[in-house]
Amino acid sequence: MTVTPSTLLRSGGLAAAGLLFLTVQILHPPEVLATVTTPRWATVHALTLLMALAGLPGLTAIYARQAQRAGWLGLAGFLLLGLWLVLVAAFTFVEALVLPLLVADAPGFVQSFLGIFSGQAGPVELGTLAAAAPLSGGLYIVGGLLLGLASWRAGVLPRGAGALMVGAAAPAAPASTRRRTADGPESALVRGGPLGRGSGGAPSPLRRR
Repeated sequence: MTVTPSTLLRSGGLAAAGLLFLTVQILHPPEVLATVTTPRWATVHALTLLMALAGLPGLTAIYARQAQRAGWLGLAGFLLLGLWLVLVAAFTFVEALVLPLLVADAPGFVQSFLGIFSGQAGPVELGTLAAAAPLSGGLYIVGGLLLGLASWRAGVLPRGAGALMVGAAAPAAPASTRRRTADGPESALVRGGPLGRGSGGAPSPLRRR
């Protein structure tokens, strides 16, 4: 594949999203009530939202470049990863702009919302929202594996790029079964990152979280 300014521009969004994802994983604070109103919480969630917004056009460009040869496998991976990024953006918006406003008046709701990804049960029943963490983790893992395999088989992009996608998604499978605790880092990719927090010291794939 010939590297041109156009190619670099199309992949720039995804590269930026990847760097932001790693940064968020390192800096993300524990998901407990006391951290929600801190500057670190606001900064990390602003970066997570930027990651999702940069990732969507970058992911689209990567898929469009090889759409004809990636087949149904690539399309499925693209859609799953795209949905993961949408979930990350939606949950991160709430965490960044809504939860800090509710800490004083509705701490039970905030604690329960944080428990979606930390695994710590809260006093408020959130219904189907409780499925957000496993759903996010599944989208990230399966989507990354499918798109990575499709990219490797298509051969339009460097095969190392496809192998890298698979390598990033595969370790998240066992990690997605764990949660971050109040005292330590959460799983590498439940949220995903970002959502997943997901996404070690970072959030899981839904978040990272």
